[in-house]
Amino acid sequence: MSTRLRARLLALPAALAFALFGAVPLLLVGRYATWSWSGIGDPEPVGTANLARLIGDADLWRSLGTTAAFAGLTIPTFLALSLAIAVAIRGTRAERAVKALLFAPGLVTVGGSAIAWYLLYAPDFGVASELTGLRLPWTTEPWAALAYVVAFTLWQQTGYGVLVVSAALRGIPADVQEAARLDGASERAVFRFVTLPLLRPTLTFLTVVATVLSLQAYTAVYLLTGGGPYGTTRVLGYYLYEVAFERFELGYGAAVTLFVLSVTLLIAVLQARLLADRTGAAGRRGVAA
Repeated sequence: MSTRLRARLLALPAALAFALFGAVPLLLVGRYATWSWSGIGDPEPVGTANLARLIGDADLWRSLGTTAAFAGLTIPTFLALSLAIAVAIRGTRAERAVKALLFAPGLVTVGGSAIAWYLLYAPDFGVASELTGLRLPWTTEPWAALAYVVAFTLWQQTGYGVLVVSAALRGIPADVQEAARLDGASERAVFRFVTLPLLRPTLTFLTVVATVLSLQAYTAVYLLTGGGPYGTTRVLGYYLYEVAFERFELGYGAAVTLFVLSVTLLIAVLQARLLADRTGAAGRRGVAA
């Protein structure tokens, strides 16, 4: 048996699983998007009417803007915290303990963590509110509600980012950094011109992953704010839930699903290409130097 045939046979179970649980459901969503259907009774074919409706849906575009604001706050902060903490604890005695503590929230389900945060910080009966007397206005102030969801997301995901960046730091050859120091570079210069460029593939990966998670955020918003106050935390994922399972417009919900998927893929590809081009340019400058 040839190596190529063996590789194809080994990949066959994964390909079949993807087709069954990925490709087939996606095709069904595309089919449902051509229906007007509440989930009860027979669907009514409407062609591309649901897709055309997306263009004039003001609520959809507002939720896209909310999602962009959420991602704009979450992603840069997530990357900065992951990088800063990983660099700060590198080689220290507390490195393993800090990583374990930061990663622990990610081991708990989003639902369980969100309920715990709600019980801790609810303005009326939260444990933190009762102990400190501080009433966080996240149930009445739009900016506070968005900041609350962002803080929860960072609390749960930063540990993963720290682990990934720490692993990448360990993979950087020590002799490269030492050569820069011998040439008279300061620690700041070593980090900026040696360490950071070598971390760019890792940061690219984290950026794409964080973007996809931000665009698909739903559970935390549903459990913490319910899209409020006044719909100011209604991200795309929550809007999709409202359309499909509160209004029972499953056909239009399928169209919104295709919209969310398209936006996610477009942004992820653009980010990956942009950051890859920057990485390649930096590498070429380093070779030329």
